[in-house]
Amino acid sequence: MKTSNAFFDRFQDVMDKKVVPVANKISNQRHLAALRDGLTNLVPFTVIGGIALMIANPPVNTQLVKPTNWFNDFLLLWMGWAKQNYNLLATPFNLSIGIISIYVVLGVSYRLAQHYNMTAFPNSLVALMTFLAVAAPPTTVKGKLMIDTNQLGSNTMFAAIIIGLLVIEINRFLINHNMTIKMPKSVPPAVAAPFQVLLPLLVNLIVFLGINGLLETTLHTGLADAIFVIFQPLMKAGASLISMTILVEIALIFWFFGIHGDNMISAVTTPIWTAGLVQNLQEYAQHKPLTNIYVGNFTFIFGEAAVYFAIMISMLLFAKSPQLKSLSHVAWPATLFNINEPQVFGIPTVMNLFTFIPSFICLLIDMPIAYYATTLGLMSKTAMSVPWTLPAPLYAMISTLDWRAGLVWLVIFLIDFVIIAPFMIAYDKQLSKENTEE
Repeated sequence: MKTSNAFFDRFQDVMDKKVVPVANKISNQRHLAALRDGLTNLVPFTVIGGIALMIANPPVNTQLVKPTNWFNDFLLLWMGWAKQNYNLLATPFNLSIGIISIYVVLGVSYRLAQHYNMTAFPNSLVALMTFLAVAAPPTTVKGKLMIDTNQLGSNTMFAAIIIGLLVIEINRFLINHNMTIKMPKSVPPAVAAPFQVLLPLLVNLIVFLGINGLLETTLHTGLADAIFVIFQPLMKAGASLISMTILVEIALIFWFFGIHGDNMISAVTTPIWTAGLVQNLQEYAQHKPLTNIYVGNFTFIFGEAAVYFAIMISMLLFAKSPQLKSLSHVAWPATLFNINEPQVFGIPTVMNLFTFIPSFICLLIDMPIAYYATTLGLMSKTAMSVPWTLPAPLYAMISTLDWRAGLVWLVIFLIDFVIIAPFMIAYDKQLSKENTEE
């Protein structure tokens, strides 16, 4: 026992001195932090857009659903009503997910400008105009000036990220070197700030339009399309079972040492999963086959959420120690809605091998089950964006618009429960023994 404790003391010391500082530096690196925080701002837009998309596109196959009962009658009425009012119902989707890249460039550039203590809003508007000039320049169609919103969806999202970051860096360089229009000190800051970005705006337009024109002349593709091609391998990596399983396990290891594991990996996963989610939503709106599996909260719902739920049920059924028994009665409502901090700090799961070992094993099993259940057609891919606090089985069914996803989640939960329960029983006995000795 002493040898084991000494090993973990040394291991934790290495983590604290070597791994954690590096992980924190990566997580807090200004560009990655701006990317993470900027994309977090998209959540309400993707949720509202997803709900509107579901209402405008009822999951009803009119060839199979016949008016034989009241529920089928309701579905068919819903379908008919949605077709008649499609343009109105799809408006929130078209103005959120349909032009998601606008929100991306604004969010990312705004957060980075905030980090540099720059006037965030004027600088983010510079990034927006620069991005629009490159990705979706206005064209005249039948005498009307129009912008192609097809160029503002998931296909230009990475271009929005890169341009948003670069524009702020260019602006910062010019401002720091006094290459701006300065107003007299008597002019209020709110009036002077827009003039400060006037010259940077001109420079950015010249630079990015010049690069875009050069690429169109030489490679017959624009800058936004070129960036999309460059980042395609990253999207493919995001679709890999192995890479996603590794990232999920890394997050668990960080949680084991009391570090917010999801925050540690979010700088890598957020842009991949968000872009994949937006692509799926757009494909669903166009009635096309969905492309991506690992999008939104897929790995959380079919992994971590099932694990924590299994831990909670184990405590509710088997706990006899005062600590776990009282915790299970208090923490289950939070766990039901995927809020797991009461377990993390109440059990605690930090530096606790009784929870870490079975959780690690469960995730190694859960990820392949969810992945292959999707690829083999046993459940549909994610087609909706819903709040992560929705109970996991409901989240699984609503996000995929497939009741079978709920069954897959239930199978994963039962497997996790069988693995976790013996460990939790053993941990509960240890706590009871310690209480008796005291």
